[in-house]
Amino acid sequence: MKLSKTEEELMNHLWRLKKAMTKDLIEVYPEPKPAITTIATLLKRMQDKKFVDYKQLGRSREYYPLVKKKDYFSKYVNGLIKNFFNDSASQFASFFTQETNLTKEELEDLKAIIDNELKKK
Repeated sequence: MKLSKTEEELMNHLWRLKKAMTKDLIEVYPEPKPAITTIATLLKRMQDKKFVDYKQLGRSREYYPLVKKKDYFSKYVNGLIKNFFNDSASQFASFFTQETNLTKEELEDLKAIIDNELKKK
């Protein structure tokens, strides 16, 4: 299941905070801040999608993520590779390195990461 852009934004805040009340989530948004009803609606949708849950604390709810950011991002990137690059990681890597204006240093860092993974296999 995928999150909408607004749900992803809220989920990123929750991943960073690890757990939060609605008011805590609103505080991390820049001005103009979303309405409490907007955040509540997004949280309900994300709960229905099994991305978040909450613990009842008196009359308040403390929300926490059920999905790790790494797991969500991994599934997202794999879907991107499958849907836009014919399921070819090489095509994705070629596009990524040519179209993102990476510096020589960043490309060398990527090469080191790949070399390290090759040694593990």
